[in-house]
Amino acid sequence: MLSSTPATGSTGEAALSDPAYRAFLLLRVVFAAAPILFGLDKFAGLLTDWPRYLAPWIDGIVPGTAEQAMYAVGVIEIVAGITVALLPRFGGWIVAAWLAGIILNLLTGPGLYDVALRDFGLLAAAVALALLASRYSPARRDRSPY
Repeated sequence: MLSSTPATGSTGEAALSDPAYRAFLLLRVVFAAAPILFGLDKFAGLLTDWPRYLAPWIDGIVPGTAEQAMYAVGVIEIVAGITVALLPRFGGWIVAAWLAGIILNLLTGPGLYDVALRDFGLLAAAVALALLASRYSPARRDRSPY
């Protein structure tokens, strides 16, 4: 029979022997680090030419150039990564919503359907993070909703 409470160590923390807790930690680290790194790269441009990923219709409604829009995207991604690190129950949903927006952009713009499919997998993982965080997030002990 499955337990409805996580395995705990002597300190009351979820034990690293619990595979679901390890999955939560892995997702939390990845979804904190990746958005921050991708966000920083919107300013450095080392990985790719980011403005080419922006759908023309979005470029037409946001003020400024596509490059300036990508700077704003970078700031949002950095904030999302920090939110996952500090408040994973909330941050997981933020990242999932952000990925849904990226998918919409990719499907309606530059025709990068393979990247959109990959991002759908990331969206599912971000939802898994948010769901696991409802059980394992350290703030839960404080009865915080996040």
